[in-house]
Amino acid sequence: MFQKNQLLTLTIEDISDTGEGIGHADGITVFVKNAVPGDTCEVRILKAKKTYAFGKTERLIRPSAGRTEPLCPVAARCGGCQLSFMNYQEQLRLKQKKVQDCITRIGGFTDVTVEPIIGMDDPHAYRNKGQFPAGRAADGTPVLGFYAGRTHRIIPTEACGMLWPGHERILQAVREYLAASGAEPYDEETGRGLIRHVLMRKGFATGETVVCLVVNGTKIPVPEMLWEKLNKIPGVVGLCLNVNREKTNVILGDRLIPLFGKASVTDRIGDISFEISPMAFYQVNPVQTKVLYEKALAFAGLTGKETVWDLYCGIGTISLFLAKHAKHVYGVEIIPEAIENAKANAAANGIGNASFYVGAAEDVFPELTGKNPDIGADVIVVDPPRKGCDEVLLSTMLKMAPSRIVYVSCDPATLARDLKILCAGGYRIERVQPVDQFPGSVHVETVCLLSNIH
Repeated sequence: MFQKNQLLTLTIEDISDTGEGIGHADGITVFVKNAVPGDTCEVRILKAKKTYAFGKTERLIRPSAGRTEPLCPVAARCGGCQLSFMNYQEQLRLKQKKVQDCITRIGGFTDVTVEPIIGMDDPHAYRNKGQFPAGRAADGTPVLGFYAGRTHRIIPTEACGMLWPGHERILQAVREYLAASGAEPYDEETGRGLIRHVLMRKGFATGETVVCLVVNGTKIPVPEMLWEKLNKIPGVVGLCLNVNREKTNVILGDRLIPLFGKASVTDRIGDISFEISPMAFYQVNPVQTKVLYEKALAFAGLTGKETVWDLYCGIGTISLFLAKHAKHVYGVEIIPEAIENAKANAAANGIGNASFYVGAAEDVFPELTGKNPDIGADVIVVDPPRKGCDEVLLSTMLKMAPSRIVYVSCDPATLARDLKILCAGGYRIERVQPVDQFPGSVHVETVCLLSNIH
């Protein structure tokens, strides 16, 4: 077992799921932040257990060929872009390997080859959404930024290289407002204070931006002061509040209070437009979202005669993308507000062959087919959260027995776990396509096509 502050020389062999470099010494695994596979470095131990330890790089002895200097001045301290010290081609190679390893090791599929990952031409300034916690510096100055890795200590941030140019003006306006209005940043330890987070969302296709303050209350002092500043920034169309009075790490509460202008932005994927509120789930990378959904559409193999079920439909993004090529799409989502958005988005786009239902698929599907046995399911599309599909939903999908399942995943490990269950139930993996939706981070999206072998 190592001791705190002990120095040792390590060669970094791999990257963890949370972005630390992984090295080994004396049978102990050492996780090192901002270290890249191929680096040889002198590491100082920060925390030691019997079988693993955490350390930081004191001196880079020999850099990896895959190492690069990040553009962001706070990259070494910020917990946001875990792979910012790795050049983009190396990031893509790593994510490709991650998907293949999960499919083979967790899923047990030794005969499935993952297709080459689809990356971006420019992996910067791609995010349409930013969330900045508010706090105070040691001198009492209001700060906005990102949390340092594995902490809730705010690293003050003037701008983020992954967000669109111009967002820094919003941050500056909010900082000036906090200093002038006396609105108190929230303190996580005491549960006191008002301003918790600044959330901003942009529709890249329209240029519209809405700013939302997440607050420990229902109002802010002199809101006109903030709106006057924001209203001068090109593209800003609205200011609203999200109420979160819980002592929790969850960022958003469940109540939205419009203050000025619009409470949502309009964006487009292909020729379909969407109204997106600050609370709605919407992919953060519009360039790669189009790539992702076009791949899902291609995998679905629609001819216009199919009945499609979208079992985590959200605000209807994938549902409406598929509806123009299907006989009918049924979208199912547990969140009522999302279904209302989905119905409104269908109406706004003149799409009449998409129906949306609140509930769990295991309840909605038998209820509808009980009333109309002819509905059936030719294709199922599923895009679950990071935890993947639960067992009841997987069982329901197998009972629905579609010809094809298109599984869109943001976590290769839970994808592989679920694929193992689906294939044991009578499906075969046809294609596995990774898409780099989150450059700079360890996360990767994957689209998988399964066919019914019965």
